[in-house]
Amino acid sequence: MGGAIVIATLQHTDPGKRLTLVSGGKALGPLGDDPRARVRLQPASDLVMISDPAGPQAEAIRALRTHILTSHLQLGRRALVVCAPNPQAGCTFVAANLAVALSQIGARTLLIDGDLRDPSLQRFFPGQRPGAPGLYECLNGGAAVSKTIVTDAATGLSVMYAGEAASDAPELLSSERFRALMDFCLREYDVTIVDTPPASRCADARLISSVVGYSLIVARRDHSFVAEAKTLADELRQDHALVIGAVLNEA
Repeated sequence: MGGAIVIATLQHTDPGKRLTLVSGGKALGPLGDDPRARVRLQPASDLVMISDPAGPQAEAIRALRTHILTSHLQLGRRALVVCAPNPQAGCTFVAANLAVALSQIGARTLLIDGDLRDPSLQRFFPGQRPGAPGLYECLNGGAAVSKTIVTDAATGLSVMYAGEAASDAPELLSSERFRALMDFCLREYDVTIVDTPPASRCADARLISSVVGYSLIVARRDHSFVAEAKTLADELRQDHALVIGAVLNEA
């Protein structure tokens, strides 16, 4: 990440914190008649693109969106993994708000909760039905993809929750079924964003990035060490994933 430039500032949800953007298979089952059944999700206040669209946080997310559009999507890349070296870096905050921002300009966007161990996307979209199938059920064959994707009637954003917590996440994310799912997403959506668990806890973010091919790193001052972020970037590159930039959460 050396030599990169700051192109935006993001106000984080915690007081006194700000985020700085640094540039730098197998069948999945029948899709059904409407794989994007529309529902009314209940966005939380942390979704600043909805709760405070005129505020500085939302403006900074729009700057991030512009960066993603010009340096990533316009090159024909249709998916992005958002990952962090450690917990509390703001990974899900960035992933969720970026996905909303992209859907607001008409991009057909799918947001996937790729944290099968400790899912957190429901904190941003708490309208999920109890026991509803998600990524886990899609990958273990328990549900067709059409049953795991919901589309918000207000924003047009499609969401795939993690579903049941999984003890066999590495095996599921290494499977041909996961590759087939990502192939489906690339065909059906303009952009797919995958939120992932912190790299310090497991290698799931690396597994997902190796399939998707492109990653954005989120780090946080006083929580993330520079060496941790650099190690994660090096590991992602070793896994043949292109790191398109990083978001630094500064005190």
